[in-house]
Amino acid sequence: MRSKKLNRQPGEICFPGGYIEDGETPLEAALRETTEELLIPRESISVTAPLDVLISPFCSVIYPFLADLTGYRYTFHEAEVQEVFTVPFDFFLHNEPTVFYNQVAVTPEDPAAQYEFLGVESYPWGKSRYSVLYYRYHNRLIWGMTARFTNNIVKLYREMA
Repeated sequence: MRSKKLNRQPGEICFPGGYIEDGETPLEAALRETTEELLIPRESISVTAPLDVLISPFCSVIYPFLADLTGYRYTFHEAEVQEVFTVPFDFFLHNEPTVFYNQVAVTPEDPAAQYEFLGVESYPWGKSRYSVLYYRYHNRLIWGMTARFTNNIVKLYREMA
C-alpha cells in the first residue's frame, strides 16, 4: 500500500514501480524501484518474465514484470510505502474481479480553432469505454492497473494449466 503522505495515489494498493530514468531499460527501472521500495537486495529478485505492456488512456506506458522474491521479510521504505501484505494466488483464481466502466472521450482543447482549420462547424470526436477492475480482499480494495496486471497473470496461468 502506497504511503498516505505521497502526492500521487496515496493509500492505494499497487506493485512497486515508478518512472524510467535516463539510460535505463524498463527492466532496470522495475528492478531499481523494487529494491528501493521494498528494501530488498537485487540478488533476491529473480525475474520470471515480462508481462503485457499496458498503455493507459492517460498516455502512461507501463512495463510490468513477473518475479520471485527470495528471503523477503516484508521490509519497505516508509516514505513511499505504508504497508506490505500478500494475497494468496488462489484467491484470484476463485474470485473474478468486479468490472466498472469509465468513458474516455476525445475533446479538442480549442474546438473553434480546430473546426475552422478543418472547415467544419462541428466534428463527432470519438468516445470509448475503459474497463476498471476491482478485487476486494477482506478490507482491502485492489483496483485499477494493479488489478489489471493481476487479472492478466491469472489469465496466463489458466491458459498454461
